Amino acid sequence: MRLYYKGKIVLNKRLKKSGSTVQRLRKTIPGFLILLGLICFSPGCSDQNTDKTERLFSDYDNSASPGAAVMIIKGDHMVFRKCFGSADIEKKEEVSAATNFRLASLSKSFTAFSILILINKGLLRFETTLGEIFPDFPDYGRNITIKHLLQHTSGLPDYESLTSDDPAIILNDQEVLKLLTKKNKTLFPPGSRFRYSNSGYAVLSVVIEKVSGKPYPLFLKECIFDPLEMRNSVAYINGINMVNHRAYGYKVILGMTEKADQNAVSGVLGDGGIYSSLKDMLKWEWSLRRNILISDSLRSLIWQKGRTSKGTEFNYGLGWRIENYKGYYAPYHPGSSTGFRNIYYRIPSEDFALIILTNRESDDPDKMLNLAHRIVDIWLNK
Repeated sequence: MRLYYKGKIVLNKRLKKSGSTVQRLRKTIPGFLILLGLICFSPGCSDQNTDKTERLFSDYDNSASPGAAVMIIKGDHMVFRKCFGSADIEKKEEVSAATNFRLASLSKSFTAFSILILINKGLLRFETTLGEIFPDFPDYGRNITIKHLLQHTSGLPDYESLTSDDPAIILNDQEVLKLLTKKNKTLFPPGSRFRYSNSGYAVLSVVIEKVSGKPYPLFLKECIFDPLEMRNSVAYINGINMVNHRAYGYKVILGMTEKADQNAVSGVLGDGGIYSSLKDMLKWEWSLRRNILISDSLRSLIWQKGRTSKGTEFNYGLGWRIENYKGYYAPYHPGSSTGFRNIYYRIPSEDFALIILTNRESDDPDKMLNLAHRIVDIWLNK
């Protein structure tokens, strides 16, 4: 692997499987340049590409409007990083690379990875059932495996349809599990079809707690965030912990901006409760490339398409959606929650990764994916 700083090769080493996680990471990334957010831009970076990318975010480039943080990595270079608009309009705080946004469903990649860590340690199996983990769970849980939950083939109903609209009631992952115990069957036989399920990932966070003996936020901190020195990333629980350099969510309707940061399901963590920044997500991207936390065999499954019990292939791996875009095999995940719209888009064959974090709610469900496609077209000349 080669990394560049001020146009010079500063590292040409392969990762050695020895020493602590942090020591190995330090051997992989010179002087922690990347982890400190100091990696330089590619000396061959196109000004034209930069200008085209910036124009895509012109609507966000206003200190009186909610903003965006955008980062593009190509090969061993961070070829683009720019922040736009405000993280907190009322306090006039601008978005920066250290601003922490609610990741929404981008959180699912961390939940899935946490499960893989437990599998890697021999504490869990893909075939382990809900009935094995929670003996008091209704009988239908005996047919739902960890892999079903990871790949949205469990048949669990959406917890949003089981909850009250009262904003004073803040749901959490344990409450989601309780709601599901009041049901006596799944929407379809587990494994028979793909149906995106926030419920499944809320249950997975409770599985992590039960198997590890640690609260989900603490597990993330000790097993992912601390080893990777993602110092400000957190699974946020109102009143329990805090988000440093926090972006607050907004809605923009007919030119009018209003705060829209939390709702009745914002307390559910496993499917969307993590906050992170460009600085920390850069560390996450490099850890995924270098694979220092789990075995290579498990890592290879993350971006592998799933199959139903009948052998039908579907476009979801383990915490990642998958698409074919103009001939590229592209794992990605959008994130959408009250006041936030994000996307994390990767093209492994090109060593390309794109992260867009915004604190502006959009009525267009495909806006982030369309933006990602346009940026891929710019930087990969498609």
